[in-house]
Amino acid sequence: MSVPFLDLTLQYRSIRTEIDEAIQRVVTSQGFVMGPEVQGLEGEIAAYVGVPHAVGVASGTDAILLPLRALDPRPGDEVVIPAFTFFATAGAVWNAGFKPVFCDVDPASFNVTAETLDAAWTARTRAAVPVHLYGQMAPMDEIRALASRRGAFVLEDAAQAIGASQGGAMAGSAGDAGAFSFFPTKNLGGFGDGGIVTTTDEELAEKVAKLRVHGGRQMYHHEMVGTNSRLDALQAAVLRVKLKHLDRWTRLRRRNAALYDEVLAGVEGVRTPVALPQQLHVYNQYTVRVDRRDELRAFLTERGIGNGLYYPLGLHLQACFSSLGGREGDLPNTERLTREVVSLPIFPELTEGQIMEVAESIRSFYAA
Repeated sequence: MSVPFLDLTLQYRSIRTEIDEAIQRVVTSQGFVMGPEVQGLEGEIAAYVGVPHAVGVASGTDAILLPLRALDPRPGDEVVIPAFTFFATAGAVWNAGFKPVFCDVDPASFNVTAETLDAAWTARTRAAVPVHLYGQMAPMDEIRALASRRGAFVLEDAAQAIGASQGGAMAGSAGDAGAFSFFPTKNLGGFGDGGIVTTTDEELAEKVAKLRVHGGRQMYHHEMVGTNSRLDALQAAVLRVKLKHLDRWTRLRRRNAALYDEVLAGVEGVRTPVALPQQLHVYNQYTVRVDRRDELRAFLTERGIGNGLYYPLGLHLQACFSSLGGREGDLPNTERLTREVVSLPIFPELTEGQIMEVAESIRSFYAA
């Protein structure tokens, strides 16, 4: 039995009538950029996350970029971020005008901690961007306490973690701002790119709202130099339909993860992911640490078992950041994880039989 890594056609078929009606509503209105669909989504996401403000933008990358731009960086200002994450986190920091400073992560949770952030902190640190990797939140209470002592801004990169919570606080509500992605593979994914910024800070929300439309609220009047980062109405309409199903999909992802935990327990060479106490993990990815990772991936691929590699190289070792001086050995946990991690199929429509097929393939690889 082949098992796809992700099959979005199954999700679409289950809600096709709702989606098609929403798209037709936008087509009939001929209002494709911003407008009532985007405003509706902003209100619904703000309520879901538990904050007063949400600002739709063109991508998850821009949802990181624009709040950092709003801080008006000065030459030499730094932002501390994990080296073990998707490139967009670092790219947005760089393009906002900050110097990214890379820190290590906790190898159990895959996330930064206050301790790993503090190890990279300097007198020039203006902000920290903890990433809620794979769907589990970083320890926000301790991170906020660190940032508060240092007078720094905290932006949650919650691109993979919509619906996750920690001690009752939803992802996107625990920092000064939160950044979400609506890329199609996310737990709440659109039919293209899209993102949103959440915050309790009215002034920040207003500034991000200006930056996304060339720096002004009134057409042809510009209070700052912004950019074009508008969320389109078709994406918003699709996302408003999907948001109604998100909690159900999260329950199915968690069910699938629990089954994997059970059937992979005791397999020598495999370490299943750790869900920390007080966390609601939403499993955008189900990522295991394994011995002989590349050999296992080749074996699974040959058998038609989908798998993913997030991520093969730490950001501190990326060629485009060579001027920052990162070297092999600087961040040992990150570097070890890049050699060990592999992600298994976890999408909500995955069947028990498919999960058993994945697990049996892994068992047979290590048994051999």
